[in-house]
This record gives sequence, C-alpha cells and structure tokens, in this order.
Amino acid sequence: MSSTDIQENFHHFFDSMNLDTQNVDQKTHLTLHPEMGEGYVRRFLPRYDMEVVVSDYTFYRSESISLCTKSPMVELNFCLKGQRGVSVQGKEHQLGPGLCSLQFMSEVEARFEYIGNEPFYMLGIGIPVSTFHHFMEESNGKRSIEFAQVLGKQSFRIFQEKLSPAASVALQRVMQFATKPGVKKIEMETGVLGLLSLAFQSFLFDSETASAPLSKRDKEKIEQARKIMLECMVEPPSLPELSRMIGLNDYKLKAGFKAMFGTTVFGYLREKRLEKALFLLQQGEMNVTETASAIGYTNTSYFAEAFREKYGVNPSEFVRRSSNR
Repeated sequence: MSSTDIQENFHHFFDSMNLDTQNVDQKTHLTLHPEMGEGYVRRFLPRYDMEVVVSDYTFYRSESISLCTKSPMVELNFCLKGQRGVSVQGKEHQLGPGLCSLQFMSEVEARFEYIGNEPFYMLGIGIPVSTFHHFMEESNGKRSIEFAQVLGKQSFRIFQEKLSPAASVALQRVMQFATKPGVKKIEMETGVLGLLSLAFQSFLFDSETASAPLSKRDKEKIEQARKIMLECMVEPPSLPELSRMIGLNDYKLKAGFKAMFGTTVFGYLREKRLEKALFLLQQGEMNVTETASAIGYTNTSYFAEAFREKYGVNPSEFVRRSSNR
C-alpha cells in the first residue's frame, strides 16, 4: 500500500465536510464552509508517508459525518478542546480534552459526531501499514508487532488514555511547529516521530511485558513497595531495605514490580519524581533548584539532564515558556 492511499482516506473525510482548499506556506489550508461553521483544518506532509492534520473549528449545529476508509492505516489523535464521537461497527467511542487515542483500521465505515457551537481542537497523525511495520522492526530486522496481530479478527481497534506529562510536552512542541511560518520538515517530522514513539511505547510495547506468576499476597506486597517509594521519594530505601520492609525477597520484588508496573523499582521512582517536578514547575512557586531538592535530586545538573531527557526541554526553559503563556 502506498502513502497516497491513506491520503485518500483524509481526502474523503474532508470532502464530506465541504471544506474550501488553498495552499499556505507549503501547507494545505482547508476552511470550514461558512454555512456549516467557522474554523479550519491544516494538513502537513513532513515526509511522503506521514499525514499530519491540525483541526480547529466549530460547527454551528450538531453534525454527523460518515466515512468509509479505502485503505488500512494507523492513526494517532490528541484532543485539546471539545469532543468528537465516533461510531464503528455499532460501538461508540469518545475523544475528549486531554485524551490520546491510537487507532488501527482496515476498510471500515465510521460515523463522526460533533456537538454544535462547541470548539473542537485536535492533532491527528496518520501513517500507512508499511510505515508502521518499519517502526516495529528491531535492530536485527525482526518485526516485533504486526498490524494484523493488533487488529486480530476485528477491522477496527482503538487504544485510549489520558495525555501523559511527557506526551503533553512533546505535543506542545509539535503544535508550535504547526503554527510557525516556514517551519522545516525535519522539525515537524522529529516532533511527530516522538509522539508516535511515546504512543507505541505506552499502548503496544508495555502491554507485551509478560506477567510473572504472582500470588494475591505478593501483589499486595509489591503495591506496598510502590507506595513506600512514593512516600519516601526524597530519601528512598535501597532494594535490599525495601525487600525487608515488605517481607519479599529482592528477586521476586524486582521481577514482580516489572510485571505489575512495566518498569524497574527505581525506573518507576524516576518517572514519578519527574512527573512531580513538572507539576511543581507548572505551579510556579519553586525555582529549578528548589524543585530538584523537593523530589530528591541533590545535584541540579543531574536533575536538568533527566528532565530534558524525559520532556525534551531544559527545566529552566520550561519555566520560561510557562511564565510567558
């Protein structure tokens, strides 16, 4: 399947919305017909096999738009404002503010529902199956996940979750690229690839972790270990100390924690520390050094490096951006 096939899926959808088309700054700008509402859709092609769509419009009345996809594809959506319902094969799904959805579809008939006089703002990313398979290949050339494997016997499958802090920061960067005049394709492409990577990691890779056989009692002890690490975030116990505290040997603690939470004990602690750091910096009541100390980092440089690795921006730069909003 060629990339132009998935572009036809988008063409059919936007044709049904009666959008007026014009080219603006190497982007396709589609304006909602004035009798239907106000707003626009912007389409970007960072590379030949990637479709990026920014939707920002309001329908005057509630609208129902039908679409029959012509080609299999993978689509990633981030809703920033408003709601959109989609009905596929008799099942209803809702995409609302702060939600991320990853969709796998073959040839399906779908109906999209919009609420009248409610602003809708969303970023959508579409890729063909061939590109998805390319992304799923490991360094040795083996493919870890197949499109057909994800769909199973269905023709449509959707994964949804709340927008994570890491995805929120990455999404903010892509939305800035989308509104920046003369943005280079490499900027948009790398930003979009980052969002796809986070979504695949969250929805597909983590779910592959094989669950170790754990008794109910073991699970309760590992949950206790998780709570201890969060409560002692600034000065956490070592693994041997944690094992003694919950009464579970360190091997079963490490294996069980990975099975239940998809990461190591200290990997989990690191993520939660950085999520709390993001929250504290957003509040604007602490500087970078105070925030680092509040989550257990005695070295501000180490904290800045970890923050930059997770969110793609230095904490000081994040504070500056937040204060300018």
